[in-house]
Amino acid sequence: MSVQTADVISHGGGLVITPSSAYKRVLWGFGIFTFIGILFGLHSMLAGHEHTFGVTREVPWGVVLAAYVFFVVTSTGLCLVSSIGHVFGYEAFKPIAKRSVFLAIATIVSGFLVIFFEIENPWRMAIYNVISPNLSSNIWWMGTLYGAYLFFMLIEFALLQAGRHKAAGMSGLLGVVSGVAAHSNLGAVFGLLNGREYWHGPYLPIYFIVSAMMSGCATIIFFHWLAYRINGWKMSEKLQESLRAVGKLGALLYITIIFFTTWKMISGIAGKVPGKYEAIMAVINGPYAQHFWFGEIFLGLVAPLIIILAVRARHIGAMAFGSLLSIIGIFIMRYDLLLVGQIIPGFHSMNLEGVPSILPYSASLHEWMITFAGFTFCAVLFMLGERFFRGHLSEDH
Repeated sequence: MSVQTADVISHGGGLVITPSSAYKRVLWGFGIFTFIGILFGLHSMLAGHEHTFGVTREVPWGVVLAAYVFFVVTSTGLCLVSSIGHVFGYEAFKPIAKRSVFLAIATIVSGFLVIFFEIENPWRMAIYNVISPNLSSNIWWMGTLYGAYLFFMLIEFALLQAGRHKAAGMSGLLGVVSGVAAHSNLGAVFGLLNGREYWHGPYLPIYFIVSAMMSGCATIIFFHWLAYRINGWKMSEKLQESLRAVGKLGALLYITIIFFTTWKMISGIAGKVPGKYEAIMAVINGPYAQHFWFGEIFLGLVAPLIIILAVRARHIGAMAFGSLLSIIGIFIMRYDLLLVGQIIPGFHSMNLEGVPSILPYSASLHEWMITFAGFTFCAVLFMLGERFFRGHLSEDH
């Protein structure tokens, strides 16, 4: 049983799309939850993060920043995977272009929403980014490059809607370049922190790009399947073949990330680098072990890979279920990456009295509500996109 976004009727040789009552109720529900989350965010800005957030001086980044990383990683992945078709000319990936580009915009805007409330004075970033640029700052480059990335994605989507595919391909290429630059720079924000051994090194910028494409594949499969379910349409064979191609690419990326993760664990244990070794052990058999083994490995990587291989990337519904599991696991993956890099005290090797071996962190209600608002806002944008852009139609239904 599907909840249709609209009732479609013929009128004057065209289509008139009237939103169904179920669609309106779901949209209002997501909108109300988004509004509530924004109110929590505004209160945290007025009252101060020290009173409303669970972060501390020792663990300054929490679940809100993890949500931001999740959204921008997913957006970059959507851009990269969709560009395989309409930018680089591979026919099998062309049918997914419109919805994937729109989802890339929706996820990056949702990421901007949560980071707006994570930064206690966000207007300063916007002002001083322009009037006082710091070219040696990775954070400055991150804001600038993601701003350029969003601009090119908006232009690309507008050109796709206008049917100007060649111009859209050029804008998409600029979006790919700025997206890769922004995303590898985001990895460098972590990787260049030599005081945090768990993150430090050239591994993270490369890992972020590969895992972004993995996130993009999972999001494309799940939301295309969901869109056709709620619209009550049957997929064309051309679109199904496109999603099968995305599933095969996703399987390769799952295997690649498993390879990355395995060697990261091995190198961390074998080298016993102070700080990194303790963080790795906290992940393998410590307080983050359940997150890692069940969330990251099983939900995020192994289960969706097994499903794709079991159905030989042919059953779209099964792959959509695996993609949903993967999306959940990927969020846990981003959360663990962010937190585990902070939980080992800087003076752990000195065995100081009264200093815990692993620093605690517990997200506050304000942090969870802001994070939840990011997801519901993304859902609102997705549903509005299905409504106003007629399901991003690119083939007959």
